[in-house]
Amino acid sequence: MSTTTSRTPPESEGQPDGSVTGIRRHVSGGQPRSRQPLPVCCRLPEVGPELVERPARVLPGAAGVLAGVAGIAGCLATSWWAGLLPAAVVKALPLPASLGAGLGPAQWAAYAGAGALGVSGFGGLTRGRTGRAWVLALFGRYRGTVRRTGLLWVNPLLRRRVVDVRLRHWRSEAMPAADPDGTALRVVVLVVWRARDTARAVLGVEDHERYVRECVEAALARVPVEPAGGARSGVTAAGDALTRLVAEETAPVGVEVFSVRPLRVTVTLGSGRGEPS
Repeated sequence: MSTTTSRTPPESEGQPDGSVTGIRRHVSGGQPRSRQPLPVCCRLPEVGPELVERPARVLPGAAGVLAGVAGIAGCLATSWWAGLLPAAVVKALPLPASLGAGLGPAQWAAYAGAGALGVSGFGGLTRGRTGRAWVLALFGRYRGTVRRTGLLWVNPLLRRRVVDVRLRHWRSEAMPAADPDGTALRVVVLVVWRARDTARAVLGVEDHERYVRECVEAALARVPVEPAGGARSGVTAAGDALTRLVAEETAPVGVEVFSVRPLRVTVTLGSGRGEPS
């Protein structure tokens, strides 16, 4: 399934959103033939009630910049203390005469502390973007979600996983389905959805985008789809039923589905009705 936002069908196709179009019949005569058995349901993952999105603790980016600058200043001060700064640098700053203490345990400890402060300060800087969120985890445990924008400081020890939280349109490839008489069909659907609870979407299931796809396939296996030329009420009812089923099965993993609408229906080869035209 594509991870980018798919476009809705262009107007040049001449089809309103939610209609069933472009049916092609390959007929061979005889009675309708039932489709092959498909999965009757999408297996619901077990997500604990404690896994719920909550804001993560982050700091403004200025705090990380100050910490990084302080770390650099600490390293310079330690070098002066140990007498390792070049004479030209001492005169340019200007600094008092160096103590020339050399590199002892105290100097190494000062270097370590200043270096850690600088690395953590600059290493935690990141930029938040509109429509993106970070799910933070430490040793596999959820530590919160960042939805803020601008320059931020995030603990560099935390693992960050980016989640697209924008409203997304996914136009599927042809998927197996059937009409009310059991004739095998191939259906293209348009799914409008978004990740509502990022904690459940990222940690509650291995791949929430693939899970949405599997739920759509399972729903098509249970809901009959009217071919082109059928009653419009039947097309609308099929779309409503698909939307309801997929929304119920994706809700536990933090995904909100707004609509699942058939766009194009094709009769599978060898499953047509009537005589060849």
